Amino acid sequence: MPSPDVCTTQKAAEILGVSVTSVQQLVESGVIEAWKTKGGHRRIPLAAVQAYMGATSGHVRTALSHHNGAAPASILVVEDNPMQRALYDKQIGSWALPAVVRFCETGYQALIEIARDKPDILLADIVMEGIDGYEVIRTILADPVLANMNIAMLSSLTPEQLAERGGVPPGVVFFAKPVNYDELRGYLRACCAQQVRRVIPAG
Repeated sequence: MPSPDVCTTQKAAEILGVSVTSVQQLVESGVIEAWKTKGGHRRIPLAAVQAYMGATSGHVRTALSHHNGAAPASILVVEDNPMQRALYDKQIGSWALPAVVRFCETGYQALIEIARDKPDILLADIVMEGIDGYEVIRTILADPVLANMNIAMLSSLTPEQLAERGGVPPGVVFFAKPVNYDELRGYLRACCAQQVRRVIPAG
């Protein structure tokens, strides 16, 4: 019987309102701390579950590292899946990028954020309820003021499904889900370096 301070995978899933499989993926990716008993049963600290809930309840998270005194790049991630947001938060936060990272749960929220504070880099999920990633990206591409934004689409859509929606717009990078984090890290590092060069011209 688990102590009051820890819970089973099943209990964690009930608390978070997600599937047991999702909890297992969060544990295996290191987003939620856990250990196994001698009998092979996974145990999760309630504090770790609560910390995860706190991390995903808001839409703004930061991972900040200054580079040669330059202002950090601004990254906006649009993703409606809380588990995926947590994975992005953990991964991007571990890369020590010279960047501030914000998260939005919907396309509507993203458009408001972009109007309020234009990001340098946008990572957008495609399939979302209401205003989807395609609509967010088309809105950006149609606005000359936002033309120099680095944009990447992240989706599990097949090439055929993408083609039905109009394909990947010119100048937009596509990452298939499950995301290859080495490739995403390389992309974000290149975008951040580009932003630093804009702020501090060479010479």
